[in-house]
Amino acid sequence: MLIKNLCIPKINLTTVPGDATLQEAINLLEESGYRCVPVLDEKGEKFLGNIYKMHIYKHAANGGSLSDPVMSLIKNASKHICVNASFFEVFFTIKELPYITVLNEQGHFYGILTHGKLLGLLQDGWNVKTTSYVLTIATGEVKGALTKITKIIDRYSSIASLITLDNQSEDFIRRVLVSLPTGVTEDKKNEIVAHLERKGLRVVETEKIQK
Repeated sequence: MLIKNLCIPKINLTTVPGDATLQEAINLLEESGYRCVPVLDEKGEKFLGNIYKMHIYKHAANGGSLSDPVMSLIKNASKHICVNASFFEVFFTIKELPYITVLNEQGHFYGILTHGKLLGLLQDGWNVKTTSYVLTIATGEVKGALTKITKIIDRYSSIASLITLDNQSEDFIRRVLVSLPTGVTEDKKNEIVAHLERKGLRVVETEKIQK
C-alpha cells in the first residue's frame, strides 16, 4: 500500500506505445520534457521497457533512421517492482534509474516511483522538519550499545529518529545517528553529549539542523 500511495499512476504519465517509431517517441519526449518514458503494449497494460531521448539522438547521429521501431532501442525491460514490494527491494532496485516501474498484482503497468518520491519518504522517516540536532555516535560491535545510548538520551529527551551505519565496515565501527526533536536546546544537547561520553560512548559529530 505504501508503494501504491507514493508512485505516480499511469493516468498521469506520458507513455509510448510499443508499435511507435523512434520519431514518434522523440516527439513525445520533447513535448513532455522528460529524458525517458515507459513503453507499453497496444493495450497500455504490459510494460515493455523505457525509451531514452539520449539513445534516440545517438542512434540518429550514427546514421540510424528515426523510422525504426521504438522497440529497437528499448532499455530496462526487466527493471520493475510490484506494488506490494518491500522498501528495501525498492531502494536497491532503483539505483541509477531515473525511476522504477511499478506493476500491479496482475503484472500490469501501474505507474512509476521516482527518486524524488523515495527521497521524500526517507526525509519523512528522518523527521528533518521536527529535528533540532543530530548526534553521530561511534561504537564498536558491542552487545547492548544501542540500548545504552537510548537509555541515556531518554533521561533528557525523546528520540525523533535513529539509524545505524557502517555495520559491515572493516574497522568494525558502527555509527549511530540520533535525531533529537525540536525544542532541545544547545545546553540540553551538551548535557546529553557529556553523559554519553562519560559512559564511554564517543560522540564524533553534532549537527544543528537549519530549518
